[in-house]
Amino acid sequence: MTRKLLPLAIAAWAVLEIWLLILVADAAGGLAVFGLLAGGVVLGAYVIKRAGRRAWQRLTRSMQAAGAQGAAPEAEGGGNGLTMLGGLLLMVPGLLSDAAGLLCLFPPTRALIRKAAARRIERAAGAANPLGDAMRQARMRQPDGKVVQGEVIREDQPPAPRADDPQLPR
Repeated sequence: MTRKLLPLAIAAWAVLEIWLLILVADAAGGLAVFGLLAGGVVLGAYVIKRAGRRAWQRLTRSMQAAGAQGAAPEAEGGGNGLTMLGGLLLMVPGLLSDAAGLLCLFPPTRALIRKAAARRIERAAGAANPLGDAMRQARMRQPDGKVVQGEVIREDQPPAPRADDPQLPR
């Protein structure tokens, strides 16, 4: 259903963006609209560059710390994904995309967007998995958290020969 409506939503978004630009051009003039669009591109490029630089510095620090400890680098949370999306939306010509980009940049609304997206992803993952939370609860673990060692036996395939089987040719 979503795949069928997505092109229609994008077309409606584009028509609404053009209509709003025409309204603003009638009220403030074409030069003002051009200034808004150019300012959005410049601000968006700055935001993306800054967020990319922060991500690169975070990665460099993580790699240096991991190299000093002799371990693999750990992924840090709180990435710059929404900040970069906000910069990209600022660069897209239009007033609605600029407003959406600013919402991605403003910290309180960015936190709300991040929480809503996480809930939606969890809901989608639960819908894709018919067993939902039962799969997470049915892990092969003992109550003390240790992994239960075992062997998977599939009835639809013959058992594989074991290495310590005396009937195997040597």
